[in-house]
Amino acid sequence: MLACLGRKWMRLSTRNLKLTWNFVNAVDASRTIVRGTTAKERVDTVVIGAGVVGLAVARELSRRGREVLILEAASSFGTVTSSRNSEVVHAGIYYPPNSLKAKFCVRGRELLYRYCSEYEIPHKKIGKLIVATGSSEIPKLDLLMHLGTQNRVSGLRMLDGFEAMRMEPQLRCVKALLSPESGILDSHSFMLSLVGEAENNHATFSYNTVVLNGRVEEKKMHLFVADTRFSESRCEAEAQLELIPDLVVNSAGLGAQALAKRFHGLDHRFVPSSHYARGCYFTLSGTKAPPFNKLVYPIPEEGGLGVHVTVDLNGLVKFGPDVEWIECADDTSSFLNKFDYRVNPQRAEKFYPEIRKYYPDLKDGSLEPGYSGIRPKLSGPKQSPADFVIQGEETHGVPGLVNLYGIESPGLTSSLAIAEHIANKFLR
Repeated sequence: MLACLGRKWMRLSTRNLKLTWNFVNAVDASRTIVRGTTAKERVDTVVIGAGVVGLAVARELSRRGREVLILEAASSFGTVTSSRNSEVVHAGIYYPPNSLKAKFCVRGRELLYRYCSEYEIPHKKIGKLIVATGSSEIPKLDLLMHLGTQNRVSGLRMLDGFEAMRMEPQLRCVKALLSPESGILDSHSFMLSLVGEAENNHATFSYNTVVLNGRVEEKKMHLFVADTRFSESRCEAEAQLELIPDLVVNSAGLGAQALAKRFHGLDHRFVPSSHYARGCYFTLSGTKAPPFNKLVYPIPEEGGLGVHVTVDLNGLVKFGPDVEWIECADDTSSFLNKFDYRVNPQRAEKFYPEIRKYYPDLKDGSLEPGYSGIRPKLSGPKQSPADFVIQGEETHGVPGLVNLYGIESPGLTSSLAIAEHIANKFLR
């Protein structure tokens, strides 16, 4: 909400929105300009989006002395992609050497484990087995071993099938790659801690607050914001505040490109195309104990890492996600997060044969619909996987604007490293 923007920023009354900005005199006059019914407010740093990456960025920038305002369209933090994933700490195996995904995943994993230990975030380094279930998959497994080694992932070891099945008796495979650095964490506790850390550093959160659009004026970004509850379609809402920040970080996730296209003065040539892939999860029922102690992943598929098995910190066994490309998702749908997150129970019919390739004892009827998430991808079907994109002025020419695009997996693992990179590169 726009209420309680912070100690030095204006406050919008959610109890009487018709009186918006009536209390402007309570704010430092050197920072506030009122013209008509809309106030202009000079601020230091704005982070758009309170997903895990936005939270990490806000924490890091506030740690380094910036006054940070976080704008989130939802009613709380981490309600979209950040809460609809596998909660896995990735080692950094899958990504091309020297890519941002490889660099940030490896560095981010180190920072994440350190953070979880220091701040007592529930986590466990349980390890992962990436399995080849047939001889035709062994070359792909060898390639993953090569990539992981180039990315300096420590502890990787190739196992014969019998070695892997000795570790996991219910597993069936002909060969496996052991990644002891992979693990799981409580992502909500992690995000909650990031919020607390940012607030301790005087960052301010404004939920139910949408950035409608922006424009470049006198070499500064101007952001126009409103309360999300004022209009059924946030695209049609009337701006209630114009923010003039020194630094803007667009970490809007699924809506990052759609928002960037609403920044007048930003050349749309620098906004990459958007692709979206839904991934569904099913939970395992009817078992007294999890069938596996480690994460078990098949060979990656197009658009994802395959229908894998994870065990969360509460012992819940999840299978997924699959890959379902979403056709005809326009900018308005992504901007408003108008995606369908329902899990069709019939999709389990495709899960059973995929899971039984490595877990043949999976019983009929044991899969129950869990949840789904949407991947914000920069490449579509039949296209090569795309890297993270982090654009600053050196690319698009707009001072003080940083756009984050395509922050899908391993975004959770990479979050602290992405924040570190942004702070090192863009703070002046």
